[in-house]
Amino acid sequence: MNALRHPDPVILTPEHVPVKLFAAGLMSRFYAVLLDAAIAWAAASLAALALGALLPFGFTQGLVVTAIFVITWGYHLYFEVRHNGRTPGKRAFGLRVVDDRGLPITFQQSFVRNVVRVLDFMPVFYGLGGLVSLVDRHHRRLGDLAAGTLVIHERPAADVARQVEEGRRFNSLRTPRVLRRIRHAIRLEDREFLLSVCLRAERMDPRSRFDLMEAVGGHYREVLEIDDPHLSGENLVRGLLSILYTPRA
Repeated sequence: MNALRHPDPVILTPEHVPVKLFAAGLMSRFYAVLLDAAIAWAAASLAALALGALLPFGFTQGLVVTAIFVITWGYHLYFEVRHNGRTPGKRAFGLRVVDDRGLPITFQQSFVRNVVRVLDFMPVFYGLGGLVSLVDRHHRRLGDLAAGTLVIHERPAADVARQVEEGRRFNSLRTPRVLRRIRHAIRLEDREFLLSVCLRAERMDPRSRFDLMEAVGGHYREVLEIDDPHLSGENLVRGLLSILYTPRA
């Protein structure tokens, strides 16, 4: 089985740092879509029953069909756009749909992937989509390929407070000169990026984590003109994170 496994997709951040995404497996996606289908059909059935009880039979037929269509097809679109790519089924199994560059999914992408769901569903319950997912290296169905999206497995988020607390141990950066450079050279985007790097590093294997931290640390070593051969890339990154997220006295 390992020989058939394709490498997980890797994206580059704006700072040209590689970050690995963990493509969701077929079974977890199948279970998620089963749960979503059950929820959507239950909601559609309740809507049909409510309309049937409130309005005359002949008048409600068209409304019931419309309500079922809107709920079953709008279900995925609503949750993917409004809830960061997570339907209830995806949330239950730790999945999320994202842009294939790792960015949040857009309305247009969600619309395309759900329209193409009609083809994926053929000839019966995602038969074609499942077949395409088997041969695609990242388990994408036709809708994902058309929309440029990817379903990923979310790893548990690390504790932000712990990330900052760990950085306080590496305080060789807390010299007046370096602190002045940090205040003048580090922007809000850098602060958010450093936090993102530390959170992502928790989900990486040791070698990838080392490479990531050395790359990011090397960048900020140059920006801040830090000359400390004993300060590793990870200690530098975590030290900067601690300084940036610790309130000034």
